[in-house]
Amino acid sequence: MAAKNFALAIIRNKFELDGGYNCPIVVEGLKDEKTLRILGFTGIIEKINRGWNQSKLVAYLHKTYSSFIPLDNGPAIILLMDWDRTGGKIQKFFRDQLMSLDVPIDEDLRDILIKTMKPEGKTVESIRPYSDILIPLIEDNIKQII
Repeated sequence: MAAKNFALAIIRNKFELDGGYNCPIVVEGLKDEKTLRILGFTGIIEKINRGWNQSKLVAYLHKTYSSFIPLDNGPAIILLMDWDRTGGKIQKFFRDQLMSLDVPIDEDLRDILIKTMKPEGKTVESIRPYSDILIPLIEDNIKQII
């Protein structure tokens, strides 16, 4: 089940060769980005831990993506914070702030990871040890979807 959600998120995030892009994904930090790159994400990955305060980052995300309509007409941004207590607070803050500014948010991948990864880990980077198992499953799902 998680492999299908990863596949959908990868397709939504995929960078387009003509200079366009699909849906950016927002994560907490560099290790999260590295994990997603290993799993096959090729599009824009924004990190919240970049030395900016949260208000400045919300303003940046709003300015950059509020008028953006992804190629699939879905929500403008994928939010994928860790599913521990701190990640939950960060997820809620950014979801609430961006949605109050009419920036649609996609939380499907995080929702499924909360259900499937509970005992194995509570962070995006904790998925990395499972990448050898996940990558072929994700690739199969991408082929089925496309």
